[in-house]
Amino acid sequence: MSRRRIGFWYRLAAVIAKPPLVVLFKRDWRGMEHIPAHEGFITAVNHNSHIDPLSYAHFQYNTGRVPRFLAKDGLFKDGFVGRVMKGTGQIPVYRETTNALDAFRAAVAAIERGECVAFYPEGTLTRDPDMWPMTAKSGAARVALETKCPVIPVAQWGANLALPPYSKKPSLFPRKTLQVKAGAPVDLSRFYDKEPTPEVLREATEAIMAAITELLEEIRGEKAPDVPYDPRRARLEQRRKAEARKAQLSTAQGTPPGTPQDTPQSTPQNTSEDSK
Repeated sequence: MSRRRIGFWYRLAAVIAKPPLVVLFKRDWRGMEHIPAHEGFITAVNHNSHIDPLSYAHFQYNTGRVPRFLAKDGLFKDGFVGRVMKGTGQIPVYRETTNALDAFRAAVAAIERGECVAFYPEGTLTRDPDMWPMTAKSGAARVALETKCPVIPVAQWGANLALPPYSKKPSLFPRKTLQVKAGAPVDLSRFYDKEPTPEVLREATEAIMAAITELLEEIRGEKAPDVPYDPRRARLEQRRKAEARKAQLSTAQGTPPGTPQDTPQSTPQNTSEDSK
């Protein structure tokens, strides 16, 4: 496969990152034949560890088609990390600013140049208790429908065993196996002639996430939940339960829910001359 777009900075990053990955982890890589040789494309990857971008990037680098990650803009500031992020062609994401659409435009432009753009559709580490992919954002689907490029689903497992989600304590020994599996392109052609409404984007996103989840089921040898974990729904449920507990406590104390409790007030002292 062509290595024409790897460049100096990506090779430097590989020189730094690959040796510890090779020493500390075993590898089980499958599905490299699904990575396009020349055209622009998207990879959509599940996210279950702070170090799984290294696992996936190692896999992708060895195909000869390096990924351009969408990453938070703070990583592009001054310093060595910022130089590497810019030099390797990563794409900054400016959240909740007037520049928020720049990442979308940059991703489309990169694909039109024949690059690979890597999306973590969940937008953050999974919050599913069993580390299955959760509901996702529509960014990957939006770019895919705009460019009509191939979308390659990628599932990974193993980095989360070395560093679980939201943990700061790695467990490197015994050596963990980094499993990465790429699948056949997700067929989104049924959406190409439709207006990219929220409903269409939701259905396209669900198709992408279903393909990732199916690959992860094959890696883990387990069945994923029928309904993906939805963090927004979980937050609403937690809030509902908290309000129910508060109402029960108020009832037990004999105070109607929502009624402010009376607070004892001190009796003002009489300081007039008549009291003396």
